[in-house]
Amino acid sequence: MKLDRVRVSKPDKGVLRIDYHPRKIGDDLWFLLRSDAHHDNSHTDIGMERRHLDEALSREALILDNGDLHCAMQGRWDKRADRSALRPEYQFGNYIDRLVDCAVDFYTPYAPNWCMMGLGNHETAMLKAHETNLTERTVERLKLAGATRLHAVGYAGWVRVVIHAPNTRKIGSLWMYRHHGYGGGGPVTRGTIQTSRMAVYLPDADIVWTGHTHDQWIMPIERHRVTNYDRTYLDRQLHVRTPGYKDEFSPGEGWHVERGGPPKPRGALWLRVHMGNNSLVQSEITEAR
Repeated sequence: MKLDRVRVSKPDKGVLRIDYHPRKIGDDLWFLLRSDAHHDNSHTDIGMERRHLDEALSREALILDNGDLHCAMQGRWDKRADRSALRPEYQFGNYIDRLVDCAVDFYTPYAPNWCMMGLGNHETAMLKAHETNLTERTVERLKLAGATRLHAVGYAGWVRVVIHAPNTRKIGSLWMYRHHGYGGGGPVTRGTIQTSRMAVYLPDADIVWTGHTHDQWIMPIERHRVTNYDRTYLDRQLHVRTPGYKDEFSPGEGWHVERGGPPKPRGALWLRVHMGNNSLVQSEITEAR
């Protein structure tokens, strides 16, 4: 199996490293990039989420989650709480326990493919209010269920994909900076204005991946570079945003509708990487619908 040739490690608190040893040059490695599942919310499209996870199994894709897997807004301490916004299996008194228990039950069939679960603002809010890290609790339980590659990570950090050329000592790397996201997205720009700011302080990133605002886009930024051997060249930094699985608009009522919020896309992104004959890592990002 392809995933038997993958090793995932955390050499640094802010870096997740994924080493892939393909059988031959050009063999693909797939990733499902997802965020903002809000899995316990009754408005989450569970059917779409399950379909993407099933496809990740068939593609032998690694699953990377960039935060807000838990919605965690319906406890009695939360002024926004509305039990009707909970799926039935969560409507019990031990709400925080159920957040972890039900998530683990749902994600266990996909445990071998999970390699990253990050914090979002919903998880950090729970950490501040109740001094428990839902992401780490979920990861601990999924590890017991067979998620041997899975690591809990923070709100932001780096993912380095290292591809080892068969029968040589050559390697190629793809650097992806991930941040759960911030801001309101903007009714017109949908948060794309942040790409110009992030490109300035993230010169080493091949891909910059954010979520949080439930928008989706893929935006390349072309760059003019120069080597140490006085040769100029062009390269591309790709900025992407994943939307999540929650549909706040279709119910026709609630906070999102009252403030004039528009319909938001749902889904995730597929990242395909492989090593070319020039020992450079090639990548392609497409929608998961």
